[in-house]
Amino acid sequence: MKNNATGHGNKIIKERIMDSATAMKLVKKGKKVPISSRAARECIGLAYGFFSPLEGFMDAQTLSSVCQEMRLTDGTLWPIPILLDIDADTLVQNHLQLNDRVVLTYQEQPLALMDITEIYQYDRQKIAQSVLGTTDNKHPGVMMVNQWHSYFIAGPIQLVNKPQFQSPFDRFWYTPLQLRQIFQEKGWQHIIAHQTRNVPHTGHEWLMKGAWFSANEDLSVEQLKTGILVSCIIGPKRIGDYIDEAILLGQQQLQDSSYFRADIHLVSLVLWDMRYAGPKEALLHAIIRSNLGCTHHMFGRDHAGVGSYYDPYDAHRIFDQLPQGGMKIKPVRLLEWNYCPICQEVTYSGLCGHSQEQQQFSGTLIRNIIKDQLLPPVHLMRPEVFQTTRQTAEEYGFGSPFCNERYLRERQPVFRLSPLD
Repeated sequence: MKNNATGHGNKIIKERIMDSATAMKLVKKGKKVPISSRAARECIGLAYGFFSPLEGFMDAQTLSSVCQEMRLTDGTLWPIPILLDIDADTLVQNHLQLNDRVVLTYQEQPLALMDITEIYQYDRQKIAQSVLGTTDNKHPGVMMVNQWHSYFIAGPIQLVNKPQFQSPFDRFWYTPLQLRQIFQEKGWQHIIAHQTRNVPHTGHEWLMKGAWFSANEDLSVEQLKTGILVSCIIGPKRIGDYIDEAILLGQQQLQDSSYFRADIHLVSLVLWDMRYAGPKEALLHAIIRSNLGCTHHMFGRDHAGVGSYYDPYDAHRIFDQLPQGGMKIKPVRLLEWNYCPICQEVTYSGLCGHSQEQQQFSGTLIRNIIKDQLLPPVHLMRPEVFQTTRQTAEEYGFGSPFCNERYLRERQPVFRLSPLD
């Protein structure tokens, strides 16, 4: 069946995956270039169309255009560079040069073929300042940029080895084309994306419910045609983060316990290394979810921000600066959902007048309650979600639902690559 799914920039979403017989022949001939886990995740994103219309890693002209104008060279809106860095020793040892076809390897297995169109250097401080708005190494995105190697290689990629997602991640891995097919089968006409890196508390739950009403717009309520895509970010972890398994299974538990109907709720994952770029990363998240087939994207307070580098509502305002038609997806901009002891319920801060009495959802408080294995009050977290969090701690987290050194060192991989037969 012909694919006519259009994604960001009104470009057809193309999967860049080579058939196994051709791949085996070309892999034997190509020079092997090992890549980082970040680059491997981005290869997968490029190959399946998460980053459409990109076909590979950016060249210097595209990088400059993204940094200076937030656009690709054809004028398509694009806020974050997608780059493949490489060290000088690898360049020299492999005698890499223009027009080489190289095999990008990960986990000591071939992952993708890349046709090198450019090898170049670029001032990483300029990248950080342009994209992140700071060169302060305390910013995690700046820290990432500063750790990149000094050379970049550009060119289109084709996947030669499909990732084999491990349990429980395999339950939540959908490509853009697969998600679009699911949305069609469910009859969803509007789909609102909820990005998360957290186990859900009731504030998150009401954030989704409030956004659902906004996204439903003028559609019928007799036959529900609006869905929520919970799009969990799976990438590098830091000490104290929720473990990935707890995030996915905790979000799924809201549906399993019927806090969300199965016909309007779906949990999935996206492989992405957060840059914490605030408003510019909000745009990239919207682009990715547009490629997934979403029509709306919710943005709460401090979306993709970190520390005090951005105003809490910069991610809201940036959408007002876009030209008409620059983005297919509609932003749904939301204030906070807090618990109000006067109203005796979780309520929207834009509606409840008890501003002095409202109690914000404290991530630190909820984490401490979970660490102490105390059942949180029902106005903070659903008991079923809490139980799921504890179960994932025992099954996947070596006793903790939060990342510690052992988890980071010994955790199961999200996906594996098999040898090419």
